[in-house]
Amino acid sequence: MLNYILRRALYALPILVGVNVITFVLFFVVNTPDDMARMQLGMKHVTPEAVEQWKQERGYDKPVLYNGAAAGMARVTDTIFFDKSLRLFVFDFGASDAGRDIGHDIRQRMWASLALAIPVFIIGLLTNITVALLIAFFRATYVDIIAVVTLVVLMSISGLFYIIAGQYLVGKLLHLVPISGYDDGLNAVKFVVLPVLIGVVSGIGSGSRWYRSIFLEEIGKDYVRTARAKGVPETAVLFKHVLKNALIPILTGAVVVLPLLFLGSLIMESFFGIPGLGSYTIDAINTQDFAVVRSMVFLGSVLYIVGLMLTDISYTLVDPRVRLN
Repeated sequence: MLNYILRRALYALPILVGVNVITFVLFFVVNTPDDMARMQLGMKHVTPEAVEQWKQERGYDKPVLYNGAAAGMARVTDTIFFDKSLRLFVFDFGASDAGRDIGHDIRQRMWASLALAIPVFIIGLLTNITVALLIAFFRATYVDIIAVVTLVVLMSISGLFYIIAGQYLVGKLLHLVPISGYDDGLNAVKFVVLPVLIGVVSGIGSGSRWYRSIFLEEIGKDYVRTARAKGVPETAVLFKHVLKNALIPILTGAVVVLPLLFLGSLIMESFFGIPGLGSYTIDAINTQDFAVVRSMVFLGSVLYIVGLMLTDISYTLVDPRVRLN
């Protein structure tokens, strides 16, 4: 397993370099360093001297990827890409363009994102699997047809509708929980109840329908028919045999989304005023703070690669026939 982890870590290096190159090119195609300086300093009454000073203080006065005026290796190393990227590989995110410590901001904000994302993930996964198993139990009946139509309808509704309707109904009309906001400690519970509820409900349609397809595929296999022929009750067939053998595709979907739990939900955090990493990224995009955007993209790439590695390792735990080599 150690050899596998080391091999995947080495494979990840060129991927991360490629992600950084794409991020740099895309960002600087849209925004030049002059645009970034004017955005940070204010669009009005900004002198060219102030723009140049801002660029020099933050290292944006160099070429982006290639310095044709330099000699030797300095053509590559004396660039914005090299200066800003190398530290990321030791998770030194540096300071934002506004002067804030990005690493400190990430450590402060990740707890709000986790407080929202972990309950949505766990409750949503259990709900979707339970609903899918119930539908599979009543397969080829009117219950199955009505349930599938309902899931398709739930899938077709925009996530924004769930958010707005939930805030209006639960927060404004019933006054059960605050519409938006956040607090530390146990006081955060009353602020995350509604976003968690909306996150779970909005995911039932797509999640349950996907798990239903997995369970129905397993139900049609020979080992299920053998279990029924031996007189095993249908509920035991579903929960002991079908669910166990469907764990690999379930793990594929579940472990891969783990990095997203840390990075937070861009839309949910913005609508509910939760100061997590999702809203942190949205604010950075709005203010064209490239240092924060670059750091969050890099962190997301690392977490996604780690999630894929955990997925492969979890296969060996669920199915002993799977080998990492």
